[in-house]
Amino acid sequence: MANKGKHLPAEERRAVIVETVLSLSAEGNPSEITTAAIAERMNLTQGALFRHFPSKDAVWSAVIEWVAERLLSLVERSVKKAASPLSGLEAAFLANVHFVAEHPGAPRILFSELQRTGGSPARDIARSLMKRYAERLCLLVEEGKRRGEIRHDVPPEAAALLFIGVVQGLALQSLLAGDAKNILREAPGAFEIFRRGIEEVKCP
Repeated sequence: MANKGKHLPAEERRAVIVETVLSLSAEGNPSEITTAAIAERMNLTQGALFRHFPSKDAVWSAVIEWVAERLLSLVERSVKKAASPLSGLEAAFLANVHFVAEHPGAPRILFSELQRTGGSPARDIARSLMKRYAERLCLLVEEGKRRGEIRHDVPPEAAALLFIGVVQGLALQSLLAGDAKNILREAPGAFEIFRRGIEEVKCP
């Protein structure tokens, strides 16, 4: 990322640091990103970087918080526009895959943190994101069951886990293919398979 200027307000500088980490994460293994690499990409000294974040863990926590806030907000807005719970699930699914396509560093850094052994503030934030996301999906499934859109033998927790797993699988395939937009091409078909597994089939 190019130099964003030497005199940005503190909040803007922190936002640029987060963007830089996501950009670097899209290019390689997030666990190998150093504060020196972040500072170099921004044309800053490490001292300048640490004036905004006291440690590398604090940087990573800010990045995961950014991802969590943006993703959950995006999903919620998409769900609210949907006409029904099942269409809400589809809207959430497509919103998520578009977020991944636009921010390919986000799944990389989430996967990296969730795979870490031991505790860390960033890992706790990542786990909280997944928990809150799954809870929102469970509510949609429960509402879909009440409305007769979703079979009532479908366990909400299992459906939420499968939903998240499909998105993660698509994200992983895009990473392996080296094509962030691949997820957009594969998403509709993947969601259709998920839908067929949970929806109530109406008799003619």
